[in-house]
Amino acid sequence: MRVALLAFLLPALAACSSGSHVSAPTIAPARTYGLGGFRPQGPVQPGRSTTLSFTVDQPSGAPLTQYRRGPGPHTGVHLIVVRDDLSTIIHDHPPIGTDGQISQRVVFPAPGRYRLLVDVYPASGPAPNFQLFKTIDVGGNYRPQPIPPFRPTVQTAGYRITMHGRPKLRAIQAASLGVTVTGPDGRPARFTPWFGALAHAIFFRAGTLAYFHTHVCGARTPACAGSFGGVRISGHSSTPGKLSVGVLLPQPGTWRLFLQCKVGGKVLTAPFTLRVR
Repeated sequence: MRVALLAFLLPALAACSSGSHVSAPTIAPARTYGLGGFRPQGPVQPGRSTTLSFTVDQPSGAPLTQYRRGPGPHTGVHLIVVRDDLSTIIHDHPPIGTDGQISQRVVFPAPGRYRLLVDVYPASGPAPNFQLFKTIDVGGNYRPQPIPPFRPTVQTAGYRITMHGRPKLRAIQAASLGVTVTGPDGRPARFTPWFGALAHAIFFRAGTLAYFHTHVCGARTPACAGSFGGVRISGHSSTPGKLSVGVLLPQPGTWRLFLQCKVGGKVLTAPFTLRVR
């Protein structure tokens, strides 16, 4: 879920005197979480394996080493990369070293500007999770692709992912999207739990790249459900080939939904364009 990062302010004491002169308080600069030691530092090449490495640095400057653990998806670190024209997404849950070092090999498929989003789930803190961001430039001749209109069916790797009905979404209003997934043989797909959920619904808004993320839960995915602003927003699936995707988008505009699920040993990614009023 999308949660605003809180600024941590050092306490400041105001000095007073008995005369007419009053000393102004000294306020230390805000100290926040950040990405430390990020690599690579310069542009990368498309089509080549690139290692992204960094630590999540705490307000104290020390790397974060204690992350939430457990069977569900709300653990560790989600690493999500999206091109700024919303044509491409990469989604991983990288391992975290005992020293807090995070490293993940990524192949950027084409030139362009990409946004790296690091969704962090610390073991403790004022918020259950927060996001950190980094811009990565991939060299070459960048040709942004226009966002396509809504299409109810996406075909990938021989599978058909179909959204039923044209969604009528409004900002800050919960909704549910019905989706079916069928295999090359026309039979309903059987979902394999992946990163703690039967499916991941990752949303990015065109232009601002605002982010939202929900999960589809099943009998074999404990601790999968999530909430946003006290509202429970999680999908469910109890029948092969059928997904109910929970949605609660914070802003109007054009959003791109990347629906991901694992079927037959393959991770399928189906993009849908959604208009939110």
